[in-house]
Amino acid sequence: MEKFPGKSLYAVKANPSPDLLRVLWDAGITHYDVASIAEVRLVRAALPQATLCFMHPVKTASAIAEAYTVHGVRVFSLDTIDELEKIVTATTVGGIAATDLYLCVRLRVSSEYSELSLAAKFGVDLVDAAPLLQATRQVADALGICFHVGSQAMTPFAYVQAIERVRAAIVDAAVTVDIIDVGGGFPSIYPGMEPPPLEDYFGAIHRASESLPISYSSELWCEPGRALCAEYNSLVVRVQKRRGDELYINDGAYGALFDAAHVGWRFPVKYLGDDRGLATAEFAFYGPTCDDADYMKGPFDLPSDIAAGDFIEIGMLGAYGAAMKTSFNGFGETVVVEVGDEPMASQYLGNRRDPRVSDNVVSLR
Repeated sequence: MEKFPGKSLYAVKANPSPDLLRVLWDAGITHYDVASIAEVRLVRAALPQATLCFMHPVKTASAIAEAYTVHGVRVFSLDTIDELEKIVTATTVGGIAATDLYLCVRLRVSSEYSELSLAAKFGVDLVDAAPLLQATRQVADALGICFHVGSQAMTPFAYVQAIERVRAAIVDAAVTVDIIDVGGGFPSIYPGMEPPPLEDYFGAIHRASESLPISYSSELWCEPGRALCAEYNSLVVRVQKRRGDELYINDGAYGALFDAAHVGWRFPVKYLGDDRGLATAEFAFYGPTCDDADYMKGPFDLPSDIAAGDFIEIGMLGAYGAAMKTSFNGFGETVVVEVGDEPMASQYLGNRRDPRVSDNVVSLR
């Protein structure tokens, strides 16, 4: 994300691995989007000098107070007057109100161009935004407007459309805005999903934001999660049984393959064995638990004679794979192996990688 025309905040929810956090820090990411007090504690322990931004619009008063007084958090998001009042109260120390708050009002925008919607749960509607922006301006050292177009946005126009809504909110409220945070949603490459290059997104955001009626010293922020970590992990699974075009494997809907089961996400796969030059076939997966919902439709292209005992690498699982896994039915143990190969696909390489090339951090099941 070094070509983004502003500041990048890593969205920790996508993959909270302390090792990954340190990799990103070493690569120049200094700001981290945290969504809970547990994430605040985790990142502060791993990266004592990081700037933490508490970007969940609904927080407990105790979480806000601990984040502010113990962990040095100064950036908070909100989408209601109630949340604003809660933040002000929780950051008042010894009867003295905080004067160093960076407060970002989350605006509701469309998710129509994204694979996963984030339009329903959070965000103030445009018609209600002016009073909230004006009230927030009164208590904030820096005022921001943030939004999220949804996960895996497949066109840069999603951001252009959202920024036009930001423009209308600023004009209606007639306030000085110091931060425009375009959120996450930057895409990675998966089978059946080939988005434009990230540079196209950055260019569209830069052009759309240049003419916004904001402070001359304002900052442009983004909150990538998937785009910074999707390529970090692969998963190696073993086929336990074959039934026609269905493979029973030792990970699934309650493990790292939550998205493959519950939202039909297709991940790149590779048979780990000798290349016998056989034709491929399309397969579905069943995970190891007793639940019928532990099913991944795919399709996943693998050698037509794949059988019990064979190993499969499932790539591009750095985003949400490790974060979503559970130990349901007693399954969930993994062995982590670090390797130095290129990821199965990448938005950061000029040409698309062969989907059979392995990744750089592998979990074995």
